[in-house]
Amino acid sequence: MKYFKELQEGVYDPNIFKAFFLAGGPGSGKSYVVGRTTAMFGMRIVNSDEVFEKMIKNAGMTMKMDTALGRQQEPERDKLRDTAKRITRLRQANYIEGRLGLIIDGTGKDFEKIEGQNKELIQLGYDTHMIFVNTSLDVALARNQERDRTLPEPIVVKSWNAVQKNIGKFSNLFKNRFIIMDNNDKDEKVITNVYKRVFNLAKKKVTNGIAKNWIAKELQMKKVSGAKKGIDRFR
Repeated sequence: MKYFKELQEGVYDPNIFKAFFLAGGPGSGKSYVVGRTTAMFGMRIVNSDEVFEKMIKNAGMTMKMDTALGRQQEPERDKLRDTAKRITRLRQANYIEGRLGLIIDGTGKDFEKIEGQNKELIQLGYDTHMIFVNTSLDVALARNQERDRTLPEPIVVKSWNAVQKNIGKFSNLFKNRFIIMDNNDKDEKVITNVYKRVFNLAKKKVTNGIAKNWIAKELQMKKVSGAKKGIDRFR
C-alpha cells in the first residue's frame, strides 16, 4: 500500500520514469559522486553493496576482506552478500512498480546485465541514462586501501579491467544519455558540470511514449475520481 500511495502522488513528480545507471569500478568514488550530483533529487538508490556493508557491520565481521580474518569469514560473508542482493532486488521491484525515479548503482563490469535491465526499463516507459565514473587503475587501488571495506588487489584490478572494456559499449547503448566523469582528482569543476547535466536530465519531461500514455491515464483517473467525489458530496 505504501508504494501504491507513492505511485498515485508520483504522477506529479518530475523524477518518475527516470533511471540513472551508475557505473565505475571499486575505488572510483561512485558514492562520492552520488552524494554530490544525484542524492538531492529524491530518487531511490538501488545498491546491494550498501545493504551488504550494513549486514557485515551488524554481524560484527571485519570489513577488511584482504586480511587473514577477512579470508576466514568469506563463506559466511558470501551468504550475507546473497541475502543483500535478494533484498535489493525486492526493493528495486517495488520502486519500479511505482515507476519511481531510480539510481542503479553498480560497477558496470557486466554489460549484458545492464543492457537487459535497460531494455526492460525502456519497455516499462523509463527514460534511461548512465553516469560512468572513471579513474586510473593507480587511483582505484589507492582509494581501495582508504575505504572501510577493502578488497584484495587482484579483485580490484580484474574489476577495473572489465569495466574499462565496457566504456565504448555503454556509450553506444546510451548515446547522448551517457555521461562520463573523470574522477581522478575529485575536481569541483567536473562535479559541478556533471551535476548540471544530471539536473537537466532529471527535471526534463519524460520522452518515452509508454510513460506519456501511463501518466495521461493516471491523470484522467484522478480527474474522474475527483469529479465523482464532488458529486457524492451533494448527494
